[in-house]
Amino acid sequence: MQKKVLKVNPKDNVIVALMDLPAGESVHLDGTDYTILKDIKAKHKFAAVDFEDGDHILMYGVIVGKANQSIKQGEVITTENVKHQSAKVVGKTETLGWTPPNVDKWKDRTFNGFHREDGQVGTENVWLFFPLVFCENKNIETLKDIFEKELLHDKASKHQLLLRSLLNGGATVEVEEEEPDTRVFKNIDVRFITHQGGCGGIRQDAEALGRLFAGYVNNPNVAGATVLSLGCQNLQVQIFMDSLHALAPNNKKPIVVYEQQKSGTIDEMLTGVIKDSYEGIKKANEIERKPASITKLNIGLECGGSDGFSGISANPVLGEVSDIMAAVGGTTMLAEFPELCGVEQELVNRCINDEDGVKFLKLMKDFEASVVAAGSGFDMNPSPGNIKDGLITDAMKSAGASKKGGAAPIVEVLDFTEYATKPGLNLLCTPGNDAECTTALVGSGATVVLFTTGLGTPMGNPISPVVKISSNTVLAEKMSDIIDFNAGTVISGEKTIPEAADELLELIINVASGEVKTKADVLNQNDFIPWRRGVSL
Repeated sequence: MQKKVLKVNPKDNVIVALMDLPAGESVHLDGTDYTILKDIKAKHKFAAVDFEDGDHILMYGVIVGKANQSIKQGEVITTENVKHQSAKVVGKTETLGWTPPNVDKWKDRTFNGFHREDGQVGTENVWLFFPLVFCENKNIETLKDIFEKELLHDKASKHQLLLRSLLNGGATVEVEEEEPDTRVFKNIDVRFITHQGGCGGIRQDAEALGRLFAGYVNNPNVAGATVLSLGCQNLQVQIFMDSLHALAPNNKKPIVVYEQQKSGTIDEMLTGVIKDSYEGIKKANEIERKPASITKLNIGLECGGSDGFSGISANPVLGEVSDIMAAVGGTTMLAEFPELCGVEQELVNRCINDEDGVKFLKLMKDFEASVVAAGSGFDMNPSPGNIKDGLITDAMKSAGASKKGGAAPIVEVLDFTEYATKPGLNLLCTPGNDAECTTALVGSGATVVLFTTGLGTPMGNPISPVVKISSNTVLAEKMSDIIDFNAGTVISGEKTIPEAADELLELIINVASGEVKTKADVLNQNDFIPWRRGVSL
């Protein structure tokens, strides 16, 4: 039988409604009876004690807000009676101990991946086309149309056939859901990136974009790349090549570079691009999957479209997976710095090196200062959807979001575009924006991204599979075309967090081995949005 309510941490003074609770209902928890004063929707919280104006609201054992008026026991907490508040951080105060989970069943597990000369192992084998500046987007789109038609032999989708039928005055045309693999090359995928950067903004953003692209080329999911440049933009070819050399001085991956202002006509340039890229793709197709230890996986941890259940189901399941990976010697990365506001003290105390704790706090401080300078603040982070589903303050959202990082020590703190090289849990400075965060995680080496959602977020990545994990069963059933894994079984009591984590890790291994395709890949969702820290000039 499913529980009606939950107190996440013994220190908490609010209680989570796991199902809709009508006014007047009495619920029992930990030896105390609570009378619900007003209707409470599932995912929202109610007061476990009487609050006076100014009292701290505690959830996950930390401060997530403060009352701005009297709140009676059993009354729902809302944006009207609670405001954002988080604990002050004073630097590292202690070193937190950690008991790793038992990983006997995982320590010898393998996946079938693509081995690179530098020792990294990819979960995909991609030839990547990208421009250094938005002026080349049209040429990238032209190449995409040419290569996908000829290499993939794409058939018309059911929606294309529907429109075709309507144009001819007919009815809906049925199309078979399952179609044979019609690709010319079976071991290589071609993917295409467009973006709005590379020029027109501050030079630092152009240089950061160059480092981001270097990270994508260095990511073991990429076999080689075709790079288009206009010639006069801020992000010069040499800046990109220097960034790649700094990251991978012994890079052996083939890179095809064309600069339009040196090539003459578009026709002349595209002719050369197609010939040279085809030779690289044909060679990359010879690479085959081979067994590798799961310690070679680099897993990005992210959430988007979060709800009131995200922090007690999907995110803790990811935290358990992250701890397992840390214990066996794999790599994970926790991002979205605006959604770590309020839990800084715990994260600083988990940093193995004091220097990383200092770096983390400085990155957080500088990030928030830039947000305030723009007329906003981290307290504005929760979206209307977050608030509607129970995440009413940024600190509350952050406390739940941080659960994706489990309890393992933090081995390194990385700024945007820095590449993860140390096994264990890393912190990566990114925005909370879903696409910008995923883009950054992959640029820092993530070969698989785990993306939790409570409301439903349809997005993916050009080179790394994005596994969508639902926080609740209703979402998993309603938007089954975008959800890969249902962590709502934790809410219903069907599975414990460790049981769900084991099941999820099995899925990750299957995805990494190419045996299961993520829903984002099936839908061809290849989102790429670089983080621009500066302004347009």
